[in-house]
Amino acid sequence: MPRSTPRAGSRAAPLPAQPFFLSPGQRIGFARERFFGEGQRPTGLVGEAVIQSWTRCVGAHRDPHEAVAFDPVTRSRMHATLARSQTLLGAASGEIERLEAALGGTGCRVILTDGEGVVVHATRAPGGAGERVLPLAARVGVNLAESSLGTNALAVVAKTATACTVLGAEHYFEAMHSLYCAGAPIRDGQGRLAGVLDLTAESRHFGFDAAALVGVYATAIENRLLQAGAGEHLVLQFQVCNSLLGSPLEALAGVDARGRVAWLNSTAQQLLGLAAADEARDATELFGLTQTGLLSRTLADDALPLRLPNGLMVWLRARLQARDGLRRAVAVVPAPAPATLPPTAAPAVATAAEPATAGTQSTIGTPGPTLNQHTREVIERTLADCGGNISRAARTLGVSRGLLYRRLRDWAGPGPA
Repeated sequence: MPRSTPRAGSRAAPLPAQPFFLSPGQRIGFARERFFGEGQRPTGLVGEAVIQSWTRCVGAHRDPHEAVAFDPVTRSRMHATLARSQTLLGAASGEIERLEAALGGTGCRVILTDGEGVVVHATRAPGGAGERVLPLAARVGVNLAESSLGTNALAVVAKTATACTVLGAEHYFEAMHSLYCAGAPIRDGQGRLAGVLDLTAESRHFGFDAAALVGVYATAIENRLLQAGAGEHLVLQFQVCNSLLGSPLEALAGVDARGRVAWLNSTAQQLLGLAAADEARDATELFGLTQTGLLSRTLADDALPLRLPNGLMVWLRARLQARDGLRRAVAVVPAPAPATLPPTAAPAVATAAEPATAGTQSTIGTPGPTLNQHTREVIERTLADCGGNISRAARTLGVSRGLLYRRLRDWAGPGPA
């Protein structure tokens, strides 16, 4: 057991007169001596997340010298964990495959856990020179949580939901001092921790910025997970630079059938100036477009510029999310051919920013119509307001005439034989 325990709120002892270290190992060794030997917080020597994890482990009466076991959880818990993690695994599969290919020559393994720290995926690789601990830890079903294996990157992320790197002797248990790991959180649409992505190497330092790399791939998985769980939401992709759409740096938002923003990824929160804890907000308040205006954006093949109410100019793409995947608006019920539209009349005035909203009462909040049906209603009402003039309607909606013709032809169904 440690000789003394740091007291809550105790002041750290002053650093030596020459607080310079020849290597990270010396710095961490001095931090352990201060913490475990003198009962002082080694502030500035190791990260605050590591210090807090050490403190929790001491409070749980764990001895840093004790042997550790990498036993899998019970069979029933493993089956339940894998069943709950199917959506996470589906969202992560492609990104993990690309990450493992990139890391092929580094000796690192990729580990994915659920939100509680149980491994649901680990790189299958033959044991390298000097690997003793990693082959035991990187197995599906092993519990890497802090309560089981003390301070490690996965455990700290699972405990705090914030990214963390733990290097060598920063691990609480001496048996794990050969490991170097970096982890990042993956959140679901409600902001809850859905999983943790981790890179771990044994007996070698990272030769690259592991924290940055794992953060990028964790964000990409999180974005895929958000879209996979979006249900029948209108999914908005936006960024200040058009080329960032489709990348891990894109902002994502899900708008529900009531016109409320149901979820945002972290990039969207930053661009919109919102905190993660903010409650659902009205889409019109955040984007300056009503549900009708946002739905009209699903007709565009490419992202279109939009000035947000906060003043930012972004490029925005809207897609309807169906339960079978992300897609654009499609026909849902039979519709009359374009020739049956009302005869030409004085067109109603519609602004470019909000097409065809005058005199229109959205039915999104009432039972019955789906987002697809409402999108179709937007098109048909705009055509009616434009007296059946396809060119005028296309300009009002900000799309091409060809796209409108294709939509109308699809809804009209096959012509007579």
